[in-house]
Amino acid sequence: MTSTVTQIPGYVVGTWDIDASHSTVGFSVRHMMVSKVRGYFRDFSGEIVTAEDPARSTVTATIDLGSIDTRQEQRDAHIRSADFFDVDNHPQMTFRSTSVRTDGADWFVEGDLSIKGRSKPVTLALELNGFGPDAYGGTRAGFSARTEINRNDFGVDIKMPMDGGGVVVGDKITVELEIEAVLRTA
Repeated sequence: MTSTVTQIPGYVVGTWDIDASHSTVGFSVRHMMVSKVRGYFRDFSGEIVTAEDPARSTVTATIDLGSIDTRQEQRDAHIRSADFFDVDNHPQMTFRSTSVRTDGADWFVEGDLSIKGRSKPVTLALELNGFGPDAYGGTRAGFSARTEINRNDFGVDIKMPMDGGGVVVGDKITVELEIEAVLRTA
């Protein structure tokens, strides 16, 4: 059996550090059954290793849960509390990839997401945005990714029913990543 390596225009093999100042880790969740609240995490880091065979590439990331920002401090404080993230006991969320695969032109990164001491498999739909030189003599890469998780799977299971039916906060969370990474130099 012959293995075929997928060709990606401009692909660069190496170890990359996520540039948090040019990246976003964001999310949205249904609120009051009528709209979605969006937020993001200000503090995160990660490493991407692009292998000769892109399917052997890896990703690890750590997100500071205390850095949540939904543009409303009272809500952010509640989300940091034991009702939601319990940041005092579980300050970080982590992701570690387990595989990278393609399905036609579509790419997917599978891995283990850990929140509040619970790890569950997730699949990120991945878009490769490109590889190229930056203005500082280095090399950058860009990636977009998206997944949906159920917060209950990770012990973020507060129930806040509304009078007349429904809940204040939905269970389904959409996670969206815009990642710019910088190639490490030797």
